[in-house]
Amino acid sequence: MPFISLPLPPSFCPRRVVVVGPTGSGKTTLAADIGRILGLPHVEQDALYWEPGWKEPPRPVFRQRLAQALANPAWVVDGNYNNQARDITWGRAEALVWLDYGLGVILWRLFRRTLLRTLSREVLWGTNRETWRSAFFDKDSLFLYAIRSRRRFQQAYPEALATPEYAHLCALRLRSPREGKRFLSELAETQDIASLQPQT
Repeated sequence: MPFISLPLPPSFCPRRVVVVGPTGSGKTTLAADIGRILGLPHVEQDALYWEPGWKEPPRPVFRQRLAQALANPAWVVDGNYNNQARDITWGRAEALVWLDYGLGVILWRLFRRTLLRTLSREVLWGTNRETWRSAFFDKDSLFLYAIRSRRRFQQAYPEALATPEYAHLCALRLRSPREGKRFLSELAETQDIASLQPQT
């Protein structure tokens, strides 16, 4: 399916939105902003997935958690988890927002986020904390994952969106933080316009 482009059509007012993109691209922040503008509850897939000690749950357990979190008629969810639960998130969503930012932007954002989290020892999803070792030197380094996943998504996401299974999605591909800011601004404008329409 073709992607919609900015400016947003006036009719763009989805009630179920999924935000995808490489780690560090800003999915959670953008999803929270979308939720605030549209008045939708925000669901973070990482919070449903990771257990204490960075343990991964069995696939059926995660899918059940996610299905329950998305049982409401309206929401915005961020995260990829393509092999585990794409059919749940993409299948139920009305719109998909893909953050396909440049690699330099993603790596800088990821470095800044990792630095803040490690220095502050921020607790993530239970009792988990990021460390310099896991971020930079581990075989599952976040930075290596960001590089590899971005390349993989650039091929996989257009292919998936072209299938009949996801033909219902209104998909938007944002290629820079500037486009991300413009999208949020236009989304807020569509809500302002909608609020002025006479009720029938």
